[in-house]
Amino acid sequence: MDRLYAIHLMPFGILATALVVLCGASLAQQSDSSSLPRADQLPPSGRAQSGSTVQAEQSSSGNGGSSSVNTVNSTIQVSGSYQGSIPDPNAPQGPLTLNIADAILRGLRFNLGAVSANASVRQLRGERLAALSKMLPNIYGTVAEDGAKIDLATQGLTPGTFGSSIPLPTAVGPFHYYSALANLSEDLSMTSLYNLRQSQASADAAQMSAHDARELIILAVSGTYLRVLASKANVLSQEAQVKQASATFKQSEHQYQAGTKASIDRNKSFVEYHTEQQRLTSLRGDLLKQTMQLARLIGLPVGQVFTLSEDLPAQVPEAVSLEQALKLAFEERSDLKAARLQLKAASEAHRASKAEYLPSLEVKGDYGIEGINPNKGVSVFQAAATVTIPIFQSGRVKADVEQADAALSQRQAEYADEKGVVELDVRQAYVDLQVATEQIAVAIENRKVAAEILTQSLDRFAAGVTNSVEVVQSQETVASAERDYVSTLFSLNLARISLARATGQAEQFIPNMLKGN
Repeated sequence: MDRLYAIHLMPFGILATALVVLCGASLAQQSDSSSLPRADQLPPSGRAQSGSTVQAEQSSSGNGGSSSVNTVNSTIQVSGSYQGSIPDPNAPQGPLTLNIADAILRGLRFNLGAVSANASVRQLRGERLAALSKMLPNIYGTVAEDGAKIDLATQGLTPGTFGSSIPLPTAVGPFHYYSALANLSEDLSMTSLYNLRQSQASADAAQMSAHDARELIILAVSGTYLRVLASKANVLSQEAQVKQASATFKQSEHQYQAGTKASIDRNKSFVEYHTEQQRLTSLRGDLLKQTMQLARLIGLPVGQVFTLSEDLPAQVPEAVSLEQALKLAFEERSDLKAARLQLKAASEAHRASKAEYLPSLEVKGDYGIEGINPNKGVSVFQAAATVTIPIFQSGRVKADVEQADAALSQRQAEYADEKGVVELDVRQAYVDLQVATEQIAVAIENRKVAAEILTQSLDRFAAGVTNSVEVVQSQETVASAERDYVSTLFSLNLARISLARATGQAEQFIPNMLKGN
């Protein structure tokens, strides 16, 4: 009787054994996948650390002599990635004519600063998609065929486990089965939601930084373009000075040959003529080097021959008032918008860290067919929902909150500082514009008076009333006045594009600045 009873219970023992084995595997799998959500930590600073900048500067030169009214030195400083470019694969062959709008368009396409900024945008968009993927369900299919033979002793099941009346085999199997399942898993937590918001704010900040990079590229290209125009104007002015010095030297030579002038007058005119020639050679070299620098900014080969179709304008469009400029800058500056979004990202990261204290939900399920062969499958499904409640995590959450709080404090300080930077840029550009506007009027008058003095000196020299010393001094005065005029014109135009950049209007204003000139 006992033997018969044992025979009837044997299938139940095998079934219980199989359930124990399968449940053990299921519990092991669940414990492996029950990791708690973590907040994505941000670096403390939201500012780029590349050292790439573009800045227009005006400083006191302190060397204005008796014949010079120009006491400021204006420069355009370009550093880092904004100095370089990728080559234009379809660069035109032969001589090329550019205007400022063409040069800016090329700079926006090929300057390395734009390439780097766009790469950062794409990278942060990828991080946003990664954060979004953690909140979306994962759906996938699996097709499997399994075969197994299990040694019950290795699972802790030996004869007598369920009593001496229930005999157990030493092994189960071999057996095999197949499955074709559609699987779904979903993890939901407030931490993941705040991580998504943080990544979105960071991506938006990168987009604003890329727009700010466009503004800096426009400032770099247009400032360098204006510097080339100033160099070209200096060359043209110096060519006129060389012609004037040549004519004076020839006149002195004739008078010397006629015996009406001493050799010292002829020699002074000779020295002045060759001095002006040396200046012309130097200015032509400067023009060539600055043209090559402009080519580097806009993706043209440095050996490309091109000319600029415009000249430095003597007048620039009137600027808005200082109060309007400040208001416009606070509303439109892309770097300020980027700093604001960086602060928002840090705030969301801080919330994500605090949300690690909250419960999270995990949902898993599958549906499909299982059986011992494809012709004898049955529909099966499994669904489970797990709520994980953090209780004690050894200070991990507190550490994450501390890091996020530090990043938030740093970015609050950077945003406040950025507002000060924007205001300083506007006020400095306004001062530079006012100084250049006042100096251009003086430079124009000085240029006119210097030309009149030279004319009178030449007339006096031709009449024999004076010697060549007066003529040479007058020529130097004219040359200095011409250099001052060109330099002040450059300062005026550079200050105007600097103000456009300071107010966030570079892309709207600068490409049309020289139209009709």
